[in-house]
Amino acid sequence: MAEATVELNDLSLAGDDHVVPFQVEGLDVRGRAVQLGPLLKTILGRHDYPTPVARLLAEAIVLTALIGTSLKFDGKFTVQTKGDGPVDLLVADFSTPDSLRAYARYDEEALAAAVEAGRTAPQELLGEGILAFTIDQGHGMQPYQGIVPLDGSTLEEIASVYFRQSEQIPTRVRLGVAELFDRDEDGKPRHNWRAGGIVVQFLPQAPERMRQPDLHGGDGDEREEEHSSDDAWAEARMLVETVHTDELTDPQVGIERLLYRLFHERGVRIYEQQAVFDRCSCSRDKIKGVLSGFSAEEISASQENGEIAVTCEFCSTTYRYDVAEFASA
Repeated sequence: MAEATVELNDLSLAGDDHVVPFQVEGLDVRGRAVQLGPLLKTILGRHDYPTPVARLLAEAIVLTALIGTSLKFDGKFTVQTKGDGPVDLLVADFSTPDSLRAYARYDEEALAAAVEAGRTAPQELLGEGILAFTIDQGHGMQPYQGIVPLDGSTLEEIASVYFRQSEQIPTRVRLGVAELFDRDEDGKPRHNWRAGGIVVQFLPQAPERMRQPDLHGGDGDEREEEHSSDDAWAEARMLVETVHTDELTDPQVGIERLLYRLFHERGVRIYEQQAVFDRCSCSRDKIKGVLSGFSAEEISASQENGEIAVTCEFCSTTYRYDVAEFASA
């Protein structure tokens, strides 16, 4: 076994809301890991989502942070679900270099009925539909979109299917969300959300080693054990699958310590951390630009008492405009 290439005492620990890229040369894998704390609390608290909705959206946010921070160009990465379940829409997007935002849409009555009946598993809340991954490079470039079905699997399982079908890279994703209840300095009850995730990809230098069970057949229906497997990838996959939600979300563990636990015998190399922030891309000018494209009839229908109010679904900021600003529309 290779010796560890990092020592915890030598690390500048990333802490919450920082994505940590890493590489395990002994297993030919690369990946990214993250723990979200204050950012997640702000995004979820802004809309006061019910607990089942908050958990789903938190997973989408973690997944978006893990993939979005891997972009090597200026652009936007979006994760979006559309289904026929009580939570019919999840949207999370990452804009380079470091901005995250997200929101969820749900039917209150349908959600209440599902909770009462105990149908709160992700697949039951999302229903049947699609999960879309969209990469937009802007500047006149054609967006790329990969679509996989919501088929009763978890978001982490569906994400692995996306990588298998779209990027042809053996991939494992783990996502975890937790609620923390404690007391503040004054002894008052306090509630916080935490989430974490890790994505690991098999990227050997020898092309023939890429012929993994994940890739056979292309549709992901075959069982992996029916095919021969590269020992390095099998080991990496097994190690990642041992990760529990409490490890991904525990503020006392930390990403670097978790990576060390998983891969120290193979030698894990950690690269420069990348901070992510709760930042919305909406602005008064952007929304005014959209409204300027409305017809006079649409402007009239949108106004109330001579004013048009538009609230951003992501950050809940309300922008108000005098109808006179669009007199020539």
